[in-house]
Amino acid sequence: MDSLIFDLDGTLWDATEAFYICWNEVFSKYEETKQGMTLKEIKSVMGMTMEDILEKFFPTLNDKTRKELIDECTRIELKYLLKKGGKLYPELQNTIKELSKKYKLFIVSNCVNGYIQCFLETHNLKEYFKDFEDPSRTGLEKAKNIRIVMERNRLSNSAYVGDTKWDKVASEKAGIPFIYASYGFGDVDKYDYKINNFKELLNINNTKY
Repeated sequence: MDSLIFDLDGTLWDATEAFYICWNEVFSKYEETKQGMTLKEIKSVMGMTMEDILEKFFPTLNDKTRKELIDECTRIELKYLLKKGGKLYPELQNTIKELSKKYKLFIVSNCVNGYIQCFLETHNLKEYFKDFEDPSRTGLEKAKNIRIVMERNRLSNSAYVGDTKWDKVASEKAGIPFIYASYGFGDVDKYDYKINNFKELLNINNTKY
């Protein structure tokens, strides 16, 4: 294995409290969304795009209002996260530093443009990651974005680290092994390797999968 490609939410950090604050601030301004979303509901949809989240919880929104909501939620959450960051999982910064000595590191997440950059800049991790991609920049699903990163960086032996069934499906479509981060938001039955905490990635070469 020459590289690790990471999901972000539920894998590298937990930013759901920021979403809860920022999204509900925006939702309160619109009649169709004024009931807002609970923290539990937000956690349940981590890994989905904002378009799919709004379709799931507020299916009656018209296209114009949906776009306005996405734009405003994005603006407010990025401003919030750039200032305060999210909750990193234990030992993440030190583990990333050590992993970068053994593997090339990348991020592919179903997020808006600017979100991955907030994570990297706010927590001083930019130097450890070679590249990243998201659907707002390409218009493509996660599996195809994984392949884009692999092709762009000439990777031949990658694994994808994520926490949800959608991450598992994306890794299968991309044709690479899936490492399940069981401490995250999702429940996954089948995987190539499982980690119970982020630091366990340091031992992954000692296991066949």
